[in-house]
Amino acid sequence: MNYDILQQAARAMHLDILGAFHPEEDDSELSGFGTLVMLSPLEPNFWDHFTTQREFIDKVPNPVDQWSSRVVTALAAALGAQPFFPFTGPPYQPFYQWALKTGRCYPSPINLLVHDTAGLFVSFRGAIALPQEIDLPESGLSPCESCADKPCLSTCPVDAFASGVYDVGACRNVIGAQDPKSCLSRGCAARRSCPASSGYGRLEEQSSYHMRVFLENGP
Repeated sequence: MNYDILQQAARAMHLDILGAFHPEEDDSELSGFGTLVMLSPLEPNFWDHFTTQREFIDKVPNPVDQWSSRVVTALAAALGAQPFFPFTGPPYQPFYQWALKTGRCYPSPINLLVHDTAGLFVSFRGAIALPQEIDLPESGLSPCESCADKPCLSTCPVDAFASGVYDVGACRNVIGAQDPKSCLSRGCAARRSCPASSGYGRLEEQSSYHMRVFLENGP
């Protein structure tokens, strides 16, 4: 097993590796594993694929999570790995902290994760823990370091990130009542403003879907 083979296996299932790391002693949830691999939707064109899947067509509850559970579990089984998910709990797995350990994700100026290539569109559908330690590519750099204007700080219509803690209630109230910056129809304005996000290829239809679910059901 090497990284290239792992990447090919993930992409065959419309997943992508957005980071990986070798667990250390303080990673108690990962005791006995050699490598944790964090998986995201494969962009571009993930949404075109997902909308053909049975979870979406049959309108099952939480279809993205249901699809993720099915596909990531299948990938883990094929590789002799253990799957983990950000949406099962409580207790919830520490995906935010795991992402930081990959060296490819960083706290952004608005304290959401930012990724070296996905920008503020970074998201994880699951992770798999391999028993062996595999060689990993070099880490990337935070795109925030070269971002002079930092538009994410000024784009949110209600300054939901101004305090350093995401104001979920204010965000939902404004999106539901006015949506002045088309967050509901196009996706979060702050995430869209990130220059690194612009080249990632995520469809606005996909972002809109997640915002509608957020509005209807909460975060």
